[in-house]
Amino acid sequence: MTKKEFIHRVPKAELHLHIEGTFEPELMFAIAHRNNIQLEYASVDELKQAYQFANLQEFLDIYYAGAGVLLYEQDFYDLTRAYFDRIHAQGVVHAEIFFDPQTHTDRGVAFETVLKGITRAMDDVREQYGLSSGLILSILRHLSEESALRTLDEALPFKQYFIGVGLDSSELGHPPVKFKRVFERARAEGLKTLAHAGEEGPPAYVWEAIDLLGVDRLDHGNRSMEDDRLVAELIRRKIALTLCPLSNLKLQVVSDLRQHPLKRMMERGMLVTVNSDDPAYFGGYLNENYEAIAEALELSIDEIGQLAVNSFEASFLSAAEKASWTGKIEAMLQ
Repeated sequence: MTKKEFIHRVPKAELHLHIEGTFEPELMFAIAHRNNIQLEYASVDELKQAYQFANLQEFLDIYYAGAGVLLYEQDFYDLTRAYFDRIHAQGVVHAEIFFDPQTHTDRGVAFETVLKGITRAMDDVREQYGLSSGLILSILRHLSEESALRTLDEALPFKQYFIGVGLDSSELGHPPVKFKRVFERARAEGLKTLAHAGEEGPPAYVWEAIDLLGVDRLDHGNRSMEDDRLVAELIRRKIALTLCPLSNLKLQVVSDLRQHPLKRMMERGMLVTVNSDDPAYFGGYLNENYEAIAEALELSIDEIGQLAVNSFEASFLSAAEKASWTGKIEAMLQ
């Protein structure tokens, strides 16, 4: 079996995925037309040509503009359903996805409208494909702590729909400590906690995420490798990192995938996973990320299999579900 065939066949979980970042240009134009919204780009091709980013902020500017065409429950359903249809075809059996309610509520879209559209699609693919999923409410760190606390207040009546609370958007200048009270409240409500840290921000941000926010999982975390004591602490606490190779390449976090720290992290004993982040903007869904990093770092099939195992070990599935999926992967490796 070739590496590409193995990647396609092996069961996988995706743990770092922004549902708004799956908004393919064709669907964006279709929904904009349906909602009588004029995009600033004349065509799908012109929009795709804009997907050349020098940094995280340049990407976010287009990301938020695209999300502006999402107005109604059916829009959020169509967006979410399109993502799940794609990943089902790639052998993904479980996904824990982020959504950014502030991106929509600040435009006057009701929280419940967003939630209903996304969760209806999640329910439908569970019934049709047996594909399990969980929803993570993600706080926009470039907005205020007060806005984040209001968003959490708005979300708590729907707490049964969430598995956790995350932190994303512009990292530099917005350290995790800014949201300490938000995360204390989320943990008190029994929710898992996650944070983007160490993508563009320094290792100090990772320390804040694990010590002050008490995160259960770390999103990105590339720059952790600059601090040996931090690496040892992540290993000791068994905190997983959700790495996103094509995103890192597209946003200039690494200039060449051969420089990506994933393999060095594995060799150090860190629990790392492969994910797609915002695949519509970064040139690939989960399998494309596996294929790109496997080629760049010359990963073996056993190492690819270990990454698939890690995706379940790092998930918020039950111990029994984790064991079931990892057993299937280990059988494929024999």
